[in-house]
Amino acid sequence: MGDRLRLAVGAMGNASSLLLYAAPILTFSKVIRKRSTEEFSCVPYIVALSNCLLYTWYGLPVVSYRWENFPVITINGLGIILELSFIFIYLWFAPIRGKIKAGVIATIVILVFSVTAIISAFLFHDHHHRKVFVGIVGLVSSVSMYAAPLVVVKQVIMTKSVEFMPFYLSFFSFLTSILWLSYGLLSHDLLLASPNLVGLPLGILQLGLYCKYRKSGITEAPIKWDLEQNNNQEKAKQMQLVTDENINGKS
Repeated sequence: MGDRLRLAVGAMGNASSLLLYAAPILTFSKVIRKRSTEEFSCVPYIVALSNCLLYTWYGLPVVSYRWENFPVITINGLGIILELSFIFIYLWFAPIRGKIKAGVIATIVILVFSVTAIISAFLFHDHHHRKVFVGIVGLVSSVSMYAAPLVVVKQVIMTKSVEFMPFYLSFFSFLTSILWLSYGLLSHDLLLASPNLVGLPLGILQLGLYCKYRKSGITEAPIKWDLEQNNNQEKAKQMQLVTDENINGKS
């Protein structure tokens, strides 16, 4: 019963994670359509790539015991493909400065993963110590992944607009944290559960900010339109006065 429940939660975690990883498709379709990255940051996607690489390695039989963490492998393997696609699109349309920044961060991520994989495979000779080592590195990466949107959160607070913080990304981050926290606890694997103790409150924070500022973009537009309408009315009155003065002068 316990294993079935764990696998069921793992399957739901896979589904929610897939939606989380796929959520930026809407964002990057906008980037492709406008041929510009605008104010979007690539950092969350590079950090997510790091997380996917590490946890795919964590779930493989090299680190874990046989295929005990197969759900972890499947979703993070798919996540690698999606995140690489998003990063490639960003690099294609980003300005030179953005490309350099993204390239440097991505290079650091690849180096960290490579060193982690080599150390765990050749310096540790049992699954327990390999899991602990890779799990700790993965924990740091996961905390970074959940903390990366704080850059966007700061932007939302400053601009009072949620334009660059998609709702689906925040919602699926919250849902995924709950499910993988449950999966880690059911598996008695604190290294899988602990990152989500950070992700859960951050997801709640993002959803709270979205609810608070989601109407900002709607209310600002009518105000701007009203101001323009008032300006047009003032200009019309001024023109009417000038016309009347000219007529009076001629008469």
